[in-house]
Amino acid sequence: MGWAIALHGGAGDIPRHLPPERRQPREAALQNCLSMGVAAIKANKSPLDVVELVVRELENVPCFNAGRGSVLTHSGTVEMEACIMDGNTKRCGAVSGLTTVVNPVSLARLVMEKTPHIYLSFQGAEAFAREQGVQTVDTSNFITSENVERLKQAKEANRIQIDYTQPVIMASKGEYEETNPNLDSQIGTVGCVVVDGNGSLATATSTGGLVNKMVGRIGDTPIIGAGTYANRFCAVSATGKGEEIMRATVARDVAALMEFKGMSLEVAADYVIQHCTPKGTAGLVAVSATGEVTMLFNTTGMFRACATEDGYSETGIW
Repeated sequence: MGWAIALHGGAGDIPRHLPPERRQPREAALQNCLSMGVAAIKANKSPLDVVELVVRELENVPCFNAGRGSVLTHSGTVEMEACIMDGNTKRCGAVSGLTTVVNPVSLARLVMEKTPHIYLSFQGAEAFAREQGVQTVDTSNFITSENVERLKQAKEANRIQIDYTQPVIMASKGEYEETNPNLDSQIGTVGCVVVDGNGSLATATSTGGLVNKMVGRIGDTPIIGAGTYANRFCAVSATGKGEEIMRATVARDVAALMEFKGMSLEVAADYVIQHCTPKGTAGLVAVSATGEVTMLFNTTGMFRACATEDGYSETGIW
């Protein structure tokens, strides 16, 4: 048994010819956040503290689809969501529909710790943020020129754009169609999972959702057991097409296969990703109570990084 950490910056059809100016900032951000997480683990921070710290930092990086880099709804607004969960106690907090909160993951933790509820959304979540004195800014601060252009292109093509993924949903028909290869969708959901040397687990995930999504749409990220889940066996953070991840209850199914079927983390995660979700729709990072780590996806690639107490470290895309 030993500590382990894994994090992701989104999964999808990431082209292998991704220009260095788009690839390198994301790789550098993941490596920086991995180093921050490892340092926090070595400083004996709790797994819950570590996942919050790492995801907060990822939210502050505008090249990811969370916090500052969140993509825009059909109306040109930002609606952010996040979730955090402690594996030992199964305590959890989730938020969605945020428009002014700088770090949604921290508000999710406050929901967990300061309310009798698990999930707050939209006006209620924003009011709670003001009550708690968390950092907020005008919603215009989240709207980047890149995301304005992404929305413009998606609306012109009548498409709802998925993180990194070139196949998209036609807004008018609900069917898949190949997107314009010049439509840049290289931006992704973020997440982190941690286990400490005592086997304590935690997970956190944060996202801005889909480009050109309907106002009020909620994805898998804040849904306990879909995009985010932790118990005494493992901690999981998923990324990809939220509707498919919700249908498959991806994060919970990994934990359930370990708990009820006695599968290893690797086997359980591989089964869920390869057999329970359509090809090209999902990825996840996960750690087990015994210090295993896995980063699996059925898409072309997933921005990811991990490290373990025994010295193993990896940063990858494809």
